[in-house]
Amino acid sequence: MTAPAYDFSPSALLLLLGATLALLPLLWVGWQHRQATSAQRWRALALITLFLTFDLVLVGAFTRLTDSGLGCPDWPGCYGSVSPLGAHHQINVAQSAMPTGPVTRGKAWIEMLHRYLATGVGALITVLAIAAWVSSRQQRLTVSPWWATATWVWVCLQGAFGALTVTMKLYPAIVTAHLLGALGLLGLLAVQSQLSVDRRLRLSPALYRGAMVVLVVCVVQIALGGWVSTNYAVLACEDFPTCQGEWWPTMDFARGFTVARELGLGSDGQYLPFSALTAIHVVHRLGAAVVLVAVGGLAWRLGASGDAEQHRWARALGVVLLWQMLTGLSNVVLDWPLVAAVGHTGGAAALVVVLTMMITRSRRSGTPLDAPAATPTTPRVAPAAS
Repeated sequence: MTAPAYDFSPSALLLLLGATLALLPLLWVGWQHRQATSAQRWRALALITLFLTFDLVLVGAFTRLTDSGLGCPDWPGCYGSVSPLGAHHQINVAQSAMPTGPVTRGKAWIEMLHRYLATGVGALITVLAIAAWVSSRQQRLTVSPWWATATWVWVCLQGAFGALTVTMKLYPAIVTAHLLGALGLLGLLAVQSQLSVDRRLRLSPALYRGAMVVLVVCVVQIALGGWVSTNYAVLACEDFPTCQGEWWPTMDFARGFTVARELGLGSDGQYLPFSALTAIHVVHRLGAAVVLVAVGGLAWRLGASGDAEQHRWARALGVVLLWQMLTGLSNVVLDWPLVAAVGHTGGAAALVVVLTMMITRSRRSGTPLDAPAATPTTPRVAPAAS
């Protein structure tokens, strides 16, 4: 049974449900930090919002990887209802027509749970923005409220992309942009969680620029990974380090990296050839090698600095990099197990969070990072008159 692309009749109930879900972490922050300052409570709220947004990214990956993105083919509800319970008849009809199709009871619940959590995160970010402006006007917050405002605008845009993901039937470019938008949201929250931290990280200008370059490289690689996932190109190469028993198999880069096309089809409307999926997979592998060198080199430089704080960040980068290598290889050699695939997305998100936090902390030092410490001078005393 078909459903209209947009049906806003359950919107009020969904917003109420999101506000209710947001109430639980808000009460926890208020109780745990009841003796803290406004700035400390605001940072705690930023941290828990970051944590729940990270969870939302994992749930989104689970939704995509279980092929549940169209479990409810309309937006924001499910066949005009606030939950799959109200759409029981429509889901049963769709499932009877296609038992393994995109609409089943299980997939509908997965999709709606993702939307519920997204609505709750949106409510938390709204409270974060309001609290930032209130505390700023009372001069209780040193963080610019425009950071929280930008985050609120970003989450609204992210919601729009979530709607387009459904209504445009998993259009690969939209799904990939939705993934990158989620990581951008994580980055904004990671920045805000570190702006008021007293513990500083001193990086030389060269190392700071290197960290920025590594972050950009990681984002590009994540975009390539999203393109692999949204085009279901993971199993185009089921061996490693070769692909299809060759070092350079037949590949169609032009069709594989045509952005404006529907899922499974080329820009000419024909089915996407297997060589295009192979090209997508191999480019992601090459990008993984670049990331391995870039992140590994940055971690080595931090670890070799002799600074205890830099050592902490080097270890964090090393752990995340190792996790990404293991989960990435598991996706290939174990035929894309769900746990490894979701874990790989989580590792990508963790890499963005760690790099963003590290860069933000290094910017909090008020003096040039490579400037020598000022040496106090002894004032000259004029000789006493004889």
